[in-house]
Amino acid sequence: MQSIATGGPSVHRPPEQRRTGSVRAPGPQPVHDALICVALPALVVSGVHGQLDGQGLEGFYRSGRRLLARCRVRVAGAEPVPLQGRLLAADRARFVGTVRTGADAGPDPVVTVERLREAEGVERITLRSAAVRELRVPLEVVLGTDLAELGAVATGLAGPELPAGVHASGLRWSARGAQSVVMADPPPGDVVASAGLLRWEIRLPPGGSRSVELRVRPEPHGASGGAVAPAPGRAAAVPWGEATAEGDDPRAAALLAASLDDLRALLVRDPERAGDVHLAAGIPWRCGQLAPAEALWAARMALPLGVRLAAGTLRTLARGQVGGAGADSGRIPGPLRHAGPHLPPGCTGIEATLLFPVVLAEARRWGLPEQETEALLPAAERCLTWLRHTAAEGDFLADPVPGGPYRCETQAHAHRAAVLGADLLESHGRPGAAELRGWAEALRQRFRDEFWTDDLGGGRPLTALTPGGGRIPHLGCAAAHLLDTGLLGGGRYAPGLLDKVRTEQLARLLGGPSLDSGWGLRGLGAKEPGHNPFGHRSGAVRVHETAVAVAGLLTAGYENEAAGLLRGVLDAAEAFGHRLPEMYAGEQRTAGSTPLPHPAACRPAAVAAAGAVQLLTALAGVRPDVPAGGVTVRPPRSAPLGELRLTGLRVAEQPFAVRVSRLGLGMVEEAADGLQLRV
Repeated sequence: MQSIATGGPSVHRPPEQRRTGSVRAPGPQPVHDALICVALPALVVSGVHGQLDGQGLEGFYRSGRRLLARCRVRVAGAEPVPLQGRLLAADRARFVGTVRTGADAGPDPVVTVERLREAEGVERITLRSAAVRELRVPLEVVLGTDLAELGAVATGLAGPELPAGVHASGLRWSARGAQSVVMADPPPGDVVASAGLLRWEIRLPPGGSRSVELRVRPEPHGASGGAVAPAPGRAAAVPWGEATAEGDDPRAAALLAASLDDLRALLVRDPERAGDVHLAAGIPWRCGQLAPAEALWAARMALPLGVRLAAGTLRTLARGQVGGAGADSGRIPGPLRHAGPHLPPGCTGIEATLLFPVVLAEARRWGLPEQETEALLPAAERCLTWLRHTAAEGDFLADPVPGGPYRCETQAHAHRAAVLGADLLESHGRPGAAELRGWAEALRQRFRDEFWTDDLGGGRPLTALTPGGGRIPHLGCAAAHLLDTGLLGGGRYAPGLLDKVRTEQLARLLGGPSLDSGWGLRGLGAKEPGHNPFGHRSGAVRVHETAVAVAGLLTAGYENEAAGLLRGVLDAAEAFGHRLPEMYAGEQRTAGSTPLPHPAACRPAAVAAAGAVQLLTALAGVRPDVPAGGVTVRPPRSAPLGELRLTGLRVAEQPFAVRVSRLGLGMVEEAADGLQLRV
């Protein structure tokens, strides 16, 4: 998890702590049981009960600031008894509760309270009566906020609650150059600013209902009077169509629908070019600055939905690429990331730099127009030039640079970038393709000689080599990247760093009990020193790596191992309501168990949602080559989910639909005119 540095926080004590004098130590706030609505740049965090207490991360946020921290509803002097809270979509939630009134003659309540919440700052409270006579019921809403920045709230260091002022039909708060307003419709009968209280006397006809709507908005600093800044619309237009799944396993349809909903919620428009969009890494921890590696991974895994997301992400990152003539020239900046107990932090900027030419090359195969490809070629060339200047002939690539170590997955990323980059340069008549292929061939030979350790179980790839020649042999999910070689022309996949025998051994390891938890792929093998089922990189299941492993295993022909991992993630997704978190605990699955959530996991998360898309679309085996006017469909013969039909995919920027039979036969049902189909 990366913290969000957004200012200088001060210590915040919740009301009960101010009364007793006890202070909770600041630290990351748990979110595993939170219900989060998202429509970036807006989000709302609450418990499943729906009340906002201002505790932890609870509140309405916009552009990283908590506009409203408390929103407690009381009816007839009592808080509703919560019955259900659930998401209706990524940006909307519904909460239902009941209250007892003098009209309740027995155990059955007659007044129901429904709260419909929208991420963009709308709360609609509806009282419904089942009484046979009119009821007069007082409705009270208690509001408050600290106008704290999300980074401070996330680490338990928010400011004190601010005094409210009356504003038209609601309340206003001001501090540190920011203002927030809550407007009510209909206007409340009473407003008590000192208590943050809005009050209505509601008349409920027999069997009838009445509603109150609250709108939470930022107000431009210095604004006065009744004018409230209008709420902006969604951050960005959705750059893909409505893809759907149907078939023998209904979980596929539910997972794809939820994942697309999450991806829509995470879309962010590039402020420098409104037409370009990318995905925020995740909610709530990583919705601020662009995370280059995660944005590129998500765009790549979502290519079956279309190329617009990849194009926008690539253009956005190209504008931030390091220029000049120094050692970093051509690199895409990115922060360090924890890498578990056996390795120092790795550099996400190196990963992003190596991904850039790969995403461009594969987006071209899926149908990125040549004009857009050529406009991005200079940025890809700078990435490849950085690679060649940083790693000597036949040498490994250090991560971070300089100083190392030489990570297994970094060599896989570098090799893939060189092979696909050479193909990209050659197809556009640019120089350097032969040199990149020669470097990749030398890397393959040296990797096979030095990056493997033999043991009684058949051997394994090393996790890393140190610059001094040390060998780090611990088995982890990073090895799955060795199977992700990249798509070339004619429906072919590029060669990998492993030979056939060692690829088969790696497939056995990925499908074995040390790495396969039964819910997906562990970050570090269960028997390895330092294994922690909750460790970000030392044992937790990360959906992204599991999706990489499943797709790579299917491509290499190891369908049984892929199917086991795939079914584990589908089962886990069902336990999470089909909204996969970034990661969850890698505890071993047992009969009757469910996956344990990780208290600090982003949910929704871009790589998890896009990883789910890759898991499902990999079952169709679609391998496009739009520049050559063809597409190959080669699904796994074992048909792990039985019959599966995917519609609304896009190849050559046109709708594409494919059906996979229970016998593993692929049938294209819709495709662009003139696209030659191959099996």
